[in-house]
Parts: sequence; structure tokens; C-alpha cells
Amino acid sequence: MALVAPDHTDARDGRPAVPAPAVTYALIALNTLVFLLGPAAGLNPLYGTGQARICAEQRYEQRWGAVPAELLTGHPLTAEQLADGPDPVPGCPAAPTPGKHPAVSALTGLFLHAGWLHLLGNLLFLHVFGPTVERRLGRARYLLFYLAAGSLASYGFALAEAHSPGFTRVLIGASGAISGVLGAYLRFHPKARVTTLVPLLLFLPLRFPAWLVLGLWFALQWWSVHSAGPGVAYLVHVIGFSAGFLYACTMVGHPPRRPR
Repeated sequence: MALVAPDHTDARDGRPAVPAPAVTYALIALNTLVFLLGPAAGLNPLYGTGQARICAEQRYEQRWGAVPAELLTGHPLTAEQLADGPDPVPGCPAAPTPGKHPAVSALTGLFLHAGWLHLLGNLLFLHVFGPTVERRLGRARYLLFYLAAGSLASYGFALAEAHSPGFTRVLIGASGAISGVLGAYLRFHPKARVTTLVPLLLFLPLRFPAWLVLGLWFALQWWSVHSAGPGVAYLVHVIGFSAGFLYACTMVGHPPRRPR
């Protein structure tokens, strides 16, 4: 994975961009806190250790994650339906999730992550690209945009996976929402210079325009939709990125939001 860092400067006069991106930092903190308190981090003794923790993680994700079948029907799946889903954890019987609201899970699932690499990879891109998009949209609009992009990506994935083996697979992670941020950044600042560490060149830092870096990233996600195996919902990335880019198209031409 390449590390990227755009120039956080005002595109018009080169002055440092202000104020601090409070919403982006709050989202990073909330994602981190939810992960540390949940079973996936392995730090909360309430979930036990070993096999007990693994089973608790499965139940936790099924309770708070977004399941495509639930999103489209509006009703939580039964324990039997969850048990018939793809990739069940051996030795961990599925449990029902009474009181679960699928529409709400499209939001709560954005704050769950399967492991440290999943979390850190997502938060890296949010930290790099989020502040610029937040300053462009304004804090309140940026937060609504983030949540809407993530929810739209989950529902879009559910529609695409209807009646497929992935229809009962749990969706977790902020990838859909962060992909929306990447799409918006590309539309707002396509010519911004992005510093990228290239693994094939001994991690030498090279500078490329954002349209090239993010365009290649999007092409890789699109290619992975048709070629990669199960495990990562690449279609969520594609939908979120497209939604963010299209929304940003409606904002181009309007002056950036400025704090009072």
C-alpha cells in the first residue's frame, strides 16, 4: 500500500489551511476508541481470550455490522440464517440479534474494523485526505457527507449482492465513507501534488498529481471487484468513491466554506 500526503495548503494563495479539521480528528478518535473497546483488538477482558474472544467478535460484528440481506428487507436475520452465511467461524454458533435496526447498522458498521491493519489503513487515508475535504465543505456538511457516503456504499453493495453468496456476509469498516472522501478530494483538487512512497523503487518518495494517484487507486478497486476473492468488499470502495466524486461535482463553482 502506498502512503500518500497531499499539500494541505489553500489552492488559491498558498497560505496554510485553517482551521483544524475537528470532524476528521473526531472520526479518527471514535473509530480508534470503538476498535479498542471491541473484541477485535483483543484488549478488552470482557470478551475473554482465545476461542471465546473469536466467537465474541463474530457475534459483535453480526450485531453491529451491516448485513446486505438485512438492509434490503429491513429485518434482522435469524440465528439459522446467520449460521448459513459464508465463512462461518468454526465452533462459534450464530446468535440472534433481537432489536437490531438494519438502517442503523449501516452507520454503526462504519466504525467497526476487523483488525489493526484494517483500522490503520483506513485511518491513514482519512487523516491524509479528510482535512482538505472538511475545509472545503465545512464541518457539519462534511460529517453528513461522510455518513451518507458510507451508508450509500453499503446499500449499493447490498443491491448488487442480492441473491449471491455474499448476501448474508457482514459489512464492517469505514472504507465506503473514506472512499467517498477520496472521490471528493479528486474532484476538488485533481492537480494537487501528492507525495507517494513507491515500493518498487525502494520506497523512494515521488510526487504525482492527485488525478493520477487516486485514479490508479480507483482503477485497482474496480479491477479487484471482478478478480479478487471474498474477504474485501471492493465494490463498496467503488460505490463510495463514485458517490463522493459526483457530490463534489455539484459543489465545484461554489466558494469554499469559511469559518466565522
